[in-house]
Amino acid sequence: MWYVAYASNLALDRFRIYLCGGRPSGGLRDNAGCRDARDPARLVSLKVTGGLVFAGCSSVWGGGMAFLDRGTPGRIACRAYLISADQFADVTAQEMRRPPGGEFARELAGLLTEVESLHTFGPGHYETVVRLGTFQGAALLTVTHGDVADLAPAAPSVAYLSQIAAGLQEAHGWGAERIGTYLAGAPGVRGAWTADQISDVARSVA
Repeated sequence: MWYVAYASNLALDRFRIYLCGGRPSGGLRDNAGCRDARDPARLVSLKVTGGLVFAGCSSVWGGGMAFLDRGTPGRIACRAYLISADQFADVTAQEMRRPPGGEFARELAGLLTEVESLHTFGPGHYETVVRLGTFQGAALLTVTHGDVADLAPAAPSVAYLSQIAAGLQEAHGWGAERIGTYLAGAPGVRGAWTADQISDVARSVA
């Protein structure tokens, strides 16, 4: 199945932290890693329907976290990683602050093929698995909040924006101005960061 990333995990090295364990550069929290730390079998860049919303407070980066809102018109730039069900479950468990390889992760791995549209596992920020369709015969799955409209927008930190900008450059080849325009209109970013300021952040990680 495909794990669809739309924020800091757009960058392969950041996603590898979920697979192998460790702490991302500029991050505030360690990841345990997956039981199976192998690289994705494939990775592709794509766009899906929806919009980005920044809300809550990230324990890794500080400031608002990115969520995929399927109810917002528009297109979100993503990167999909072809991984096993066990890897997806362990990555998701880490997003949900649960141990990879634990009871939750093992149960989730068995349920992933049954996710038709979305399935909420709890009230936390990243406890809803959403099926975005299929690509080359495998399900496109991502993790977000169950009802993004209920979240209060919050501005992301410069460290988080840097990670997202680096991922957009790597996965989609976007320049600094395009990244600034893309992110500046998202709830949580709008009014806190200008497109020019975000473009400057993107240039700093180019």
